[in-house]
Amino acid sequence: MRRFRWTATALACGLATCAWAGGAAAQPAPSAPGPASPAPSDPALEAAKTAFEALPEAERKAIQDALVWTGDYNSIVTGTFGKRTYDALVTYQRRAKLNPNGTLDPKARADLQAAAQRARDTMKFAVVADPKTGVRIGVPERLLTKRDVNPNGGARWQSADEKITLDTRAIPPGETTLAVLYERNLAIQTPGRQVTYKVLRPDFFVITGETPTGKFYIRYAGGPAGLRGFSLGYDKVVKDFDRTVIAIANSFAPFPEATPVVAAVPTAPPRRPAVIEPPRPASPIASGIVVGPRRILTTASIESCLDLRVAKAKARIATADKAKGLALLDWEGTRTSGPLALQTGAPAASGELVVLAFSGSEPSLMVTPAEAISGRLVAPLQPGASGGAAFSRSGALAGLIGPLPAMPPMVAGVAPSMTHPMVAAETIASFLTEAGVTLPAAAASDVLRSAGDIASALGAAIVPIACAR
Repeated sequence: MRRFRWTATALACGLATCAWAGGAAAQPAPSAPGPASPAPSDPALEAAKTAFEALPEAERKAIQDALVWTGDYNSIVTGTFGKRTYDALVTYQRRAKLNPNGTLDPKARADLQAAAQRARDTMKFAVVADPKTGVRIGVPERLLTKRDVNPNGGARWQSADEKITLDTRAIPPGETTLAVLYERNLAIQTPGRQVTYKVLRPDFFVITGETPTGKFYIRYAGGPAGLRGFSLGYDKVVKDFDRTVIAIANSFAPFPEATPVVAAVPTAPPRRPAVIEPPRPASPIASGIVVGPRRILTTASIESCLDLRVAKAKARIATADKAKGLALLDWEGTRTSGPLALQTGAPAASGELVVLAFSGSEPSLMVTPAEAISGRLVAPLQPGASGGAAFSRSGALAGLIGPLPAMPPMVAGVAPSMTHPMVAAETIASFLTEAGVTLPAAAASDVLRSAGDIASALGAAIVPIACAR
């Protein structure tokens, strides 16, 4: 019996062409791409955005979800309008022989929903509760007609020819950890197995990749009930499955039974008003880089923070330049900046970079391959990465990550590769010179270092920034 575990490579890369240390992934071609869409500044796009944002959030999300099922939208369903939503609408309109202006009237929206429902019905797609593991997950029941228990005790859905397999699994509390399970899955040795994307966070991990004949997507989440996850795989000969994969991955709810705790409402007001609040834990907000003794450089907007902490030690703003988007902090902590040097000229290796930044509620240093395009950074970045450092493959500081959205879009728990602002090395040098701090210029080098080498040499210079209140 063949077993293939597939990765939603398009999901991991945000459905844009991208390359990782472990492999490469390319964007799936839309079913009817048509001519190039207008640039983001076009009046047509702005008019479509205005019309879309005037709709209720539930209807906006329903439109995007429907476009997933028609094969026109290969991204996360957020209800937020962007270039991908516009392109998807135009592509659908062209195929439906409508005016390709990105705006749907009520009848067109109803027709779109009907087309999406037909696609769901064709797959008999249903979000089901798995009694074996407790998860909720979408299953294309017309394709996955075989139902069984897998060797791990979870549920298994398979196609009749066993070319598509969906497995769930639950691990009791205390048996293992996310980090251990993550490393165990990375260490699987199968001829031709190649990991194309991997991310480990405090509460989940995702690993995607390929084998010579198939692809795999593995995702686990952690909580008080233990670890729960699923793996999805299909043979490379299976065609037109991308839209279903997106639907499955986005439907996954590892702990649907978890409900927020609601505090009881007091029956009478307290006799005395509370005048002293307990200290609040510091909330991670950004990253920074050590540029000198007790000096931290960042791009984060931190002016409103009354209790600034860098790696848990107190800090305050020494000087800031809003035009340059940089702030220099005085810090009570001690840490060396390492062999830090500023890049001169354009990044080597066609703009390939390595990003070091902190993210997560319990901040951990993340190492992310990236690319510099026209002075901006293209990478899958998480909240907290603002102020993180982008290094050239020779190890020179190429720039700092600019401000990021507080809640960036996620595709099945994975940050998509997106374009982000970056403060270039030249701007950093100018700002630091004005502040009386000097970093050396990097020597020219044709030697390309691995991401691991760069992280080992320079990771200690990257620090998490938090705000206690």
